[in-house]
This record gives sequence, C-alpha cells and structure tokens, in this order.
Amino acid sequence: MKQWWKESVVYQIYPRSFADSNGDGIGDLNGITEHLDYLQDLGVDVIWLSPVYQSPNDDNGYDISDYQAIMSDFGTMEDYDRMLSEAHKRGIKIVMDLVVNHTSDEHQWFVESKKSKENQYRDYYIWKEGKNCKEPNNWGGCFGGSAWEYDKETDMYFLHCFSKKQPDLNWENQKVRKEVFDMMSWWCEKGIDGFRMDVISMISKDPAFPDGEVRNGLYGDNGPFVCNGPHVHEYLREMNQEVLSKYDIMTVGEAAGVTIEEAKKYAGETTGELNMVFQFEHVELGDHRIGKWSAKEVPLKDLRGAMNRWQINLEGTAWNSLFWDNHDQPRAVSRFGDDSPMYREVSAKMLATCLHMMKGTPYIYQGEELGMTNAYFSKLEDYRDIESINAFHEYTENGLAGKEEMMNCLKEISRDNARTPMQWNTKENAGFTTGTPWIKVNKNYLEINAEAEMAEEDSVYHYYKKLIRLRKENEIMVQGRFAPLLEEDDHIYAYERLWEGKKIVVACNFTKEVQACDLFQGLVDGKELISNYKEHKSGVLQPYEAIAVLCKA
Repeated sequence: MKQWWKESVVYQIYPRSFADSNGDGIGDLNGITEHLDYLQDLGVDVIWLSPVYQSPNDDNGYDISDYQAIMSDFGTMEDYDRMLSEAHKRGIKIVMDLVVNHTSDEHQWFVESKKSKENQYRDYYIWKEGKNCKEPNNWGGCFGGSAWEYDKETDMYFLHCFSKKQPDLNWENQKVRKEVFDMMSWWCEKGIDGFRMDVISMISKDPAFPDGEVRNGLYGDNGPFVCNGPHVHEYLREMNQEVLSKYDIMTVGEAAGVTIEEAKKYAGETTGELNMVFQFEHVELGDHRIGKWSAKEVPLKDLRGAMNRWQINLEGTAWNSLFWDNHDQPRAVSRFGDDSPMYREVSAKMLATCLHMMKGTPYIYQGEELGMTNAYFSKLEDYRDIESINAFHEYTENGLAGKEEMMNCLKEISRDNARTPMQWNTKENAGFTTGTPWIKVNKNYLEINAEAEMAEEDSVYHYYKKLIRLRKENEIMVQGRFAPLLEEDDHIYAYERLWEGKKIVVACNFTKEVQACDLFQGLVDGKELISNYKEHKSGVLQPYEAIAVLCKA
C-alpha cells in the first residue's frame, strides 16, 4: 500500500539558525517563509520543524512552557499560520516537533506542581522522597549532574532526565496523557501534517527506580530504566487511538536505546503506534571512553554492520528512517566523509548517494545539501549548547579528561556543529542575519553557501536535488528490497535494491584511495542513475566515488 510518508523526503529546519528576517540575530518563522521557494526548488516534500513553542530556551526550545503559543524569538502564531499556509501552497507539508517526555519548569503545570504535595498538578510530574538525605537513586542526567533536583519547599526531589529546567512528565497519570492528546489534536486541527516525537521512548519509567551502573565514576546510567519502559507501547497505542488515527499524518519517534525488536513494536505495519522511529546505532559508534565524547574514527565495517542490520531486519515489518545528521549530531561530511577542500564535495555526494538509495524515508538536515561542515570552534565561550558546556566542565573538573582533549571532542562531536547559521550567500554573516548572530557563523561560508551552489550545476546542492528527483521517478528506490554486497570489504559500502525484475546496484568508496571494484562489470541493460564522478575508471572506484546503476535483476 502506498503511503505518502514513505515516498517523501524530509528536510529538518532548526529555526534559530535557519534565517533571520528582523535582524535580531535569531532565525524566525518569517525567515523560513521567505525561503520556502528554495526548499521547493530543492524538491523536498516535508519540513520537520524543531520546536517553536513558547520556551525559556534553556535547551534551545526543547523546554516548553506553553505548547499552544509561539516563542517570541520566532514570531507570532499569525506568522506560524502564514508559514503553514505558504508551505502548503507549494506542496510542502509541515511536521512539528512534539516534546512531551518533559516540559519546562516554567510551564504552568510544573509551577502548580511545586506549590504543595496536595496540589492537583503534583502528580503531573515524578516526585520522590530522598534516600539517606540524598537523591532517590544514583541516576545521572543526560546534560550532566544528577537526574534529580531537590525542592526545599516540599522536601522532595523531581526527576529531570535532561536539564534541571526540564522536569519529566508522569505519563502514568491519565490526566497528563489526556492533556497531551488534546494539545496534539489542537495542532492537527490547525492543519499540520505530523509529529516528530522527541525522546518518545522515555515516557515510561521503571516503577522501581533502581540504581544504574555507574559510568565514569560519577553517576548511574538511567538508560535501561527510562528507555522502552513497561507501558510505552500501551501509551502510544492510546495516542494513536485518541489522536493519530483520526488524521492523515506522518509520525516518527526519537527512540533512544531502541532495539530492532522494539522498533518493530513502535513502527510495525500493524501495531497501531508510529510510522517509523529514529534509531542511533550508526551515529553512536565509537570508543565511548568518556561517554559520547569520542572523536575516534568509526571503521566502515562497524558503520555498515549497524545500518545493514536495520535495513535487513525491518524488511516487510516496519519502516526505516534514514539520516546522517540532525540538530543533535555533528555535520555528516565532517564525521563520515572528508571535509578537506579537496574531498568535501565529492565525499558529501558519496554520503548522500549511500543514504538516499537505501530503503526508508530520507531526512536532510539544513545545510547538509550544501555540504556544510563542523565549525571547529577553538574557544569554550564560542559554544552555546548546554550539553557541550556542562560536559566540558564535568569531565575536566572531575579529572576524567584534560581541557585540550575535551575541546578536541567538542570540535568533533558537539551539537553546536549542526547549529551554526545556515550559509545563504557571501554577505556578512552568510546572509543569515543583518544583526549579531546568536552563535558564530562558520568561517567557510565564503566558499560554502546556497547562492553559489544553486548557480553551480555540479554542486552538492544540485546533487541532492537530483537524488530527490530520482526518488520520485523510480519506484524501486522506495519499494525495492535491500540486499547487502561486499560485506567484508573494509573500504567500500555496497548494496542492491530489487523490485519487479529490476535492481539498483550501489557502491560507495569511503576512502580517499582508489579501491578495486568489479560490481558494475557485465550488468544487463545497465543505466547509470547517478554518480559523483563524470568519468569512471574500469574495475575501480576513485576517491570517495559513488555510483548507482539501474539494470535487470
């Protein structure tokens, strides 16, 4: 059965960094509206909009104080409605970011919840008594420190898996679930086209709240007890019944810690929960000596193994989401490709080929289509991300890493690498703003920008545009079965897609050396769909070369 979200290509916008229309240095809704023609030209079908709700902005909008209002930094609800209308006029759908594992501590529910143990909103959040004059357990928060914050007035602790300004909602409370479902329905009635659900796998906690395994000698790992909890599927089926099933919308859940078997429950064709999930196995590879802060190069065998497992094991039962980067990840070309001037463009195209030819819905993060790179900030004061700044202090002050080592890790892994302003042109601040940008613009905007790439036929931009067009023209790219090739090769990622007597053979060289490859010898009625080289050499792949050929199976 055809479903529009399977055939779509999604473009993620991080509003704060996309386009500033009023010169205050912060991207906004009107800035997005002004650039919808750009996205229409690129050919994307869906915009996933990171949060624009009212927020104190402790975690760049992922701490929401009012789900039915717009953050003043971004504009007004009238601006939002205009953007939605203009996007729809261009055939572009809008998917909102749904953040309902937690709220801001400035949300009215939490303000009330703190007032007393008897308050009607007390049970909207997770409150626990301390143990031996300490926290209820040893859990660490994802942004450093304890996952528990003490409230002096009521002599209890509340749970916050992220910042202390992001208290976790208590989904065991039916009233909470109804509040969330009513809010979702309100947005659906407004005409949005779906939800990306932030850390949705965390809404059900282990009721025992046991201590976790201590990591790095500081705090216990809460992952096994807050991810994929005992009632998460029950809650999502209820959400589907009460809201999702009533609208023709797209849903994708951010599912930290999800296994393939769990993913089949979240996004199974018949389970009545979500359309697909984001899993992070391929972007979490590394040595993890100091948590996620590892700048170690990932062997191709490991990367391919992770991605192939999801392709093969979800076949026929659930749908894949395909991505290299997003607002929480470093730039793809810097991490998985080669962002040197010599190889940046060709390796960015190679990565795009590798991903877009797979089975699933492809996601493009803003600037990825230009081959934007990591910022490589050299000073801590240049960073804005709460996770990065807190990690630097926690790891260096506790003797787990030296300052130089942590700065190198931030350069490679920090989320701020993805959050530098969109590079539109060669004007001051890359055309992002006429004011002072909230975070520094990447210095390479004179070489890497949308205006230049739209004018250059052989650019990364036009390559992405062609990939998107090919997807619309070749049903095999959507429906074809995935089959791995060259699984033991240390340098080449290869696979084929099979559909109705045809196949696409894909081969991608992940190195800057020439690699032997004979996959394209003797193909029957072979037609090259796309390649990042104009001239090929027989029996080899050139540095970062990618080729996709359509032929008879």
